[in-house]
Amino acid sequence: MSSRPPADESDESTSDSDLTDWPPTDETDTSPSPPWLPIGVAGFAVLAVGWFFRPWFHGLIYTVYTTPLLLLALAGGVVAAGVTARSGGRVESVINTLSNDEHTITPLRVGAVVLVVTALALIPVANAVAGVTLSSQTMDQTATVERLSDVDAENPRIITRAVADRYASNTLNRPQYRVGETDISVVNGTPYWAAPLAPDGLFNAITKRQAGTVLVDMTTQEANVRSVDGELETGVGTIFYRNYRWKLLKSTGYLVDYGDPKMVIHNGSQYISVPYTQPQFHLTPLPHTTPRWGGVALIDPSGTIETLSPAEAAASPILDSQQIYPETLALEAVAATKYRNGIVNTFTSHEDEIEIAPLPGDGNDQPFFVLSESGPQYVVAVEPYGDAQGLQELWTIDGQRGTFERYVPRDSLFGPQRAADLVRQSAPQTDWDRFTPAEPILTVIDDREYWQVRVVPNDNSGIAYVAFVDARSGDVASFDRT
Repeated sequence: MSSRPPADESDESTSDSDLTDWPPTDETDTSPSPPWLPIGVAGFAVLAVGWFFRPWFHGLIYTVYTTPLLLLALAGGVVAAGVTARSGGRVESVINTLSNDEHTITPLRVGAVVLVVTALALIPVANAVAGVTLSSQTMDQTATVERLSDVDAENPRIITRAVADRYASNTLNRPQYRVGETDISVVNGTPYWAAPLAPDGLFNAITKRQAGTVLVDMTTQEANVRSVDGELETGVGTIFYRNYRWKLLKSTGYLVDYGDPKMVIHNGSQYISVPYTQPQFHLTPLPHTTPRWGGVALIDPSGTIETLSPAEAAASPILDSQQIYPETLALEAVAATKYRNGIVNTFTSHEDEIEIAPLPGDGNDQPFFVLSESGPQYVVAVEPYGDAQGLQELWTIDGQRGTFERYVPRDSLFGPQRAADLVRQSAPQTDWDRFTPAEPILTVIDDREYWQVRVVPNDNSGIAYVAFVDARSGDVASFDRT
């Protein structure tokens, strides 16, 4: 009998614990890690590009910076987003139940809605509170005067801005350039409407610089136009990296508000003067800001920028007799005095409330810059709130020092709108569908107040005549020659 070896099989099945995977696995985690290096490089690139092009975002950043209450709206949006994320869908259920509709609710959407709604609710409150503060500041620094300074009879303001634009364009004979926006510049004691000679079209804006300044004599009805030639390294109307505003926001103050550029001619050289304001922060009764004069940025033909304080700008021979106080601040400060009796009064009884007088004419908005016997100044006429059109106050602001004076007439005076109506009534033969009374300015001659009104064709082709309206009697005298 043969013998066989014992069998290797066993009646017991192999347990799962005895099984092994093949091939053997590496115990270390081989899942892909987040690409931190590419993300970091991309983030750095975005920040670098944003920093380089920061002048393009100035408006948004400055608005947020000067409206502290927006931080409350931002905080409310963040809190709402956090609550939504932690609610586990309960916020979505509540919103869908209230709206009887199905909405996809995410923390980002909830936060954005709360941010926008809160901001829209707080901004009017912030503006009103800021108006009260600015009104108090303006009234405290304003002197009330018994009489106004006489006008500088040798340098009257005759030509309106729209007519000056037409005169400048009609005499331009350089096809690659255009006349930029006009503003007032005093050259050798005479006020001119001055405009930059800017490149015309995208290609010329990229390849060319500002080529000079066009000057239109504003003291005569005639088209007395001349130009000052010479390229400016940093100018107006050029490609962004050669533009005055880009240079200012890149190399000088960023968290300031630059005004309109003004061409200044001194000893035959061209300069760009840019007055600017800075925010002044207040914590009570709510966080808010008010604007204050920060100074003047002066750019020479080589592109060098000099930042001058208000006192330095007033002492500069280059800026002598120029309008260096920000005209937007002058108008904003006067307009804010409607809050002189408080917010409640402004929205209820309107006692002693004023408003900036609306004026006829094309683009002839206050303040007006004039030369008087006491120096260059802005003039702002205000009338009572509502339908009343009499002159309630006339404000003058020193164009060099920024000092405010308020003239309150003891007698009842016509307002600028009534003066324009009287000019129309005095010339019934004029076709008033083709002509417009423009730029009524209260002018003092021999201690007598007159509204000086220009009558301008609707196409702004010139000055038809100038009328003087006695602000007390309403008598009208017209002159068709300067």
